[in-house]
Amino acid sequence: MFGLFVDYPPAPDSGFWGTPTSTIDWCEENYVISPYVAEWSNTLTNSGFILLALYLYYSAGKNKLETRFKLICAGFGLVGIGSWLFHMTLQYEYQLLDELPMVYATCIPAWSIFCEEIDAATTKIKSPTKRKQWIIGLSIFTGANILTAVYLIFKDPTIHQVGYGVINALLISFAFRLTSLFVDDKKAKRNLQNSMLLGIGMFLFGFFFWQLDVHFCKFWIMIRRLYLKLPLGLFLEFHGWWHLFTGLGVYFYIVFLEYLRIYIHGKGDQYQMIWRWSIFPEVVLTSSRISTPYSTELFGAFESLPTHRLEERSKSE
Repeated sequence: MFGLFVDYPPAPDSGFWGTPTSTIDWCEENYVISPYVAEWSNTLTNSGFILLALYLYYSAGKNKLETRFKLICAGFGLVGIGSWLFHMTLQYEYQLLDELPMVYATCIPAWSIFCEEIDAATTKIKSPTKRKQWIIGLSIFTGANILTAVYLIFKDPTIHQVGYGVINALLISFAFRLTSLFVDDKKAKRNLQNSMLLGIGMFLFGFFFWQLDVHFCKFWIMIRRLYLKLPLGLFLEFHGWWHLFTGLGVYFYIVFLEYLRIYIHGKGDQYQMIWRWSIFPEVVLTSSRISTPYSTELFGAFESLPTHRLEERSKSE
């Protein structure tokens, strides 16, 4: 048993990718696990982004959701790929491939939400004109380009972080407003609110871990090296936990956006939000055959399988 735990090797000055050129170098010691991967935990945890994005993309296609949601999922996956390359290499060009897609991927749901036009006379959602959609899209894209230019000139990560936070704050506040104004079904509203709040909660929980990583780095390195050793020390790589919780938070948020648009555009009878194993939400066609245990509300009781599916299951067993 004791042979499982080995001392951390000395951290080399550089590895396969050379001396880091990124403006940020996280708390995880570089190249201590592999000479080909600068930050092992911070790299590997990005697989959560990629896998969740692939599943959401598959789900959007299977359930015949709009193309905009496939684009959102693709942007979500691109963030994971960029972050993987950044943490693997710690090179500046890959740092940009991590940070900038975060902004541009968020522009897609921002465009989708901000294009929802409220008809004050009827208190309903109406379809915006193509001209208005183009204006909103170009405005958002121009703002993202200005943020990119300022960031590239000053190379201060705070600029990117604040800009990304502002975009998401505006997006979330408007989405909440749409939910409160136009979702009158109590069950649908609970599902939407739970999905949104869980997404925000996971994001904030991940941010807490990120701050632990930033502000107490020397302490964590000491604990990892003197007491936990490898592989247990990998569990104290808190930036990796930021990746995992942020990926889950984005997943919950995308499901929220999918169901909100479906509901406020009068397609609620064609779709439902289910919670696989009463925990993970997904928007599916009401005619879908669901192969896993699920509930129709967070932590709700599992739904009974239809009779014909029970017969199919018994035959297969």
